[in-house]
Amino acid sequence: MSENSPGGKPVPIEVIEESLYEVRRKIYPRSVSGLFARWRFILVFATQLLFYGLPWLSWNGRQAVLFDLIQRKFYIFGLVLWPQDVIYLTLLLILSALALFLFTAVAGRLFCGYACPQTVYTEIFMWIERKVEGDRFARIRLDGEEWPWSFRKWRLKITKHFLWLLIAFWTGFTFIGYFTPIETLGAAILHLSLGPWQTFWLCFYSFATWGNAGFMREQVCKYMCPYARFQSVMVDKDTFLVTYDKVRGEPRGSRSKSADHAALGLGDCVDCSICVQVCPTGIDIRDGLQYMCIGCGACIDACDQVMEKVNYPKGLIRYTTERAMLDKETNQSAIKHIFRPRVIFYTAFITLLTSAFLFSLATRNPLRVDVMRDRGALAREVEGVRIENIYRIQIMNASENPMKVQMKATGLNDLKILNSQGQEVTEVNVGPASNQLIPVKVSTNIGQNDSGNYPIHFDVTAQEQAGNEIITRTRNEKSSFIIPR
Repeated sequence: MSENSPGGKPVPIEVIEESLYEVRRKIYPRSVSGLFARWRFILVFATQLLFYGLPWLSWNGRQAVLFDLIQRKFYIFGLVLWPQDVIYLTLLLILSALALFLFTAVAGRLFCGYACPQTVYTEIFMWIERKVEGDRFARIRLDGEEWPWSFRKWRLKITKHFLWLLIAFWTGFTFIGYFTPIETLGAAILHLSLGPWQTFWLCFYSFATWGNAGFMREQVCKYMCPYARFQSVMVDKDTFLVTYDKVRGEPRGSRSKSADHAALGLGDCVDCSICVQVCPTGIDIRDGLQYMCIGCGACIDACDQVMEKVNYPKGLIRYTTERAMLDKETNQSAIKHIFRPRVIFYTAFITLLTSAFLFSLATRNPLRVDVMRDRGALAREVEGVRIENIYRIQIMNASENPMKVQMKATGLNDLKILNSQGQEVTEVNVGPASNQLIPVKVSTNIGQNDSGNYPIHFDVTAQEQAGNEIITRTRNEKSSFIIPR
């Protein structure tokens, strides 16, 4: 493109095209050891032991933790939840969100750095990558253009991706095992008889694990995770965060180990960039708090090692608060400011909800009764002697013990509960974690009551056989009885 100058000559105009998206620069995190690295290993091991191990535990002859969507039952050890128990799921989600807010207000993105599935599987995949291809500089050389594709390069890449896919497949298999009995699922895979939906979700979760942990990595934290975007509203000057001490570290610069850096006008930072090299998201913590920081503490371990080598005090990068940094307080002094209004509110609310949740579970009645009138036949005379109303009674046993259930109708004179053959219903057996839908007729003699719509009650009593103990459960459900004119 060009335009005319005052002299009539065309003047070129430079057109600068800017990409709407940042071009990704592949990050090669350097391995690091130290206190926070050990904590990451412990939590990665603990979370994966829990995730991979739970589906294989048995409880009362079934899988201990199973979310059976087909049967619409959630089994959590001795607890059986039905769709009517959705309130418990709601409370768990609220408690999880509040706990996340509390941890963020106290110590930043602890969940992201140590327990988030994206972080955990990225750590596992990077560990495999380091074992197969080598540490940071070996991987950079391997991916560089100066290293042509050879048998060794193909072997390393294929081995790495084979191990990645193996972990990804086992992760997808385990995840589906929480919704389909895992032993049944394993047998179906071995016999190549997996259903279409199970095949789809197995491939989907395996591919998602492989793609997110193997390729996207920090991109998920930067662009896909909403938590990174709103964490700033949950932190304040008393939140413990990974922080670089600018007052102590600046001006940064390289120097010999024996040099007097104070005489040279330099701070404690030797500008080695090790903190950048170990960061899984590739940021420079020395630029201040950034939303890409996941609070893993890798830069703290790396910087402490450098400070130890040059005989400087540790803690140039450390977990501390903005107030402690500005006022030059120790972490012991900063801890005194933890219990501030928002933290107290989150803690009190979590304690209240947790108490209500546990109390509700402890006092939960596993006997459920639902009475439904037959809208197609409100009332009818039988042999000119009795008046009948038709109902459907659903009895649900939410325990893992069998129940013997007895029913009685009250509210009018001479009420009887009859089955479809006209026999009086006295007792019903309901198996563990099951329900029965029983069509019944409730009748009374003609002339016993005036015509009209009367409230009646179904008194249901169940004897639950819990080992050698018999527990009595009761329910009272209200309905109506119509006597025509």
